[in-house]
Amino acid sequence: MKLGFHVSIVDSLDQSFDKARQLGCSAFQIFTRNPRTWRSKPLDEAIIEAFRWKHRTYGIGSVFSHMPYLPNLASPDETIYRKSVDSLIEEVERCHLLGIRFVVTHMGSHVGSGAERGKARIIQALYRAIEHDGPVILLENGSGSGNHLGSHLEEVAEILATVGGSRVGSCFDTCHAYGAGYDVATKEGLAQTLRIIRKTIGFDKLMLVHLNDSYGDLSSGIDHHAHIGLGKIGEEGFRNILASQLARRPMVMETPIDDRRCDADNMDKVIELAGLSRQ
Repeated sequence: MKLGFHVSIVDSLDQSFDKARQLGCSAFQIFTRNPRTWRSKPLDEAIIEAFRWKHRTYGIGSVFSHMPYLPNLASPDETIYRKSVDSLIEEVERCHLLGIRFVVTHMGSHVGSGAERGKARIIQALYRAIEHDGPVILLENGSGSGNHLGSHLEEVAEILATVGGSRVGSCFDTCHAYGAGYDVATKEGLAQTLRIIRKTIGFDKLMLVHLNDSYGDLSSGIDHHAHIGLGKIGEEGFRNILASQLARRPMVMETPIDDRRCDADNMDKVIELAGLSRQ
């Protein structure tokens, strides 16, 4: 089982490997830049070299990048859309330099312009991004809020099929799925969700699982991550998830850090629910 966290890069990009190793990660995710701004600093050659060296030598092969928060690949606003596409291309190029094989992106909101127009914008953005050498772009499912696309797995599958090829795939977030109405908290609901994944996206395109509990109820449209087992999916839900086909993919937690638990506690909980032991 490949398991880990979204890890901070506050010290430096290459230090993310040290933090991941301290947590016992066999997979992890990072932002390669400040996620709350359009601006980014060019990657320093020394940082690139250090990152690649640790990637080769630390024994953590599954490393994922996540796009910043601001881009909206489905936006009808031409200025926002242009900046969003440029940001995706930049992330692809940064990952290529760092040797990161996968980048996760939210699909974005059509902001009232309509789902079909929003999907067309996303498809065009992906076509432009994969013209550049670099990682597989993973579309993350949404939580069902507002005009955000990707909350229905059929939408994700449609875009993947239209773009085609090996440069696009998917990331399945358990919290988002639950908020969007996929009942991964029950054994029957999880089995139905897995059948839908097989029929739509296909497990050959599912490259990453975001393993997050949900503060929101089923079908609430709420994207608010909870500690593993302490939210509405619950311990039994995660016990089932960790025994399912989803556990054959790398799993990254994006859980909060607060007085209730830290990352190490969530790691221990997942290992317990999976019936494993620390190496």
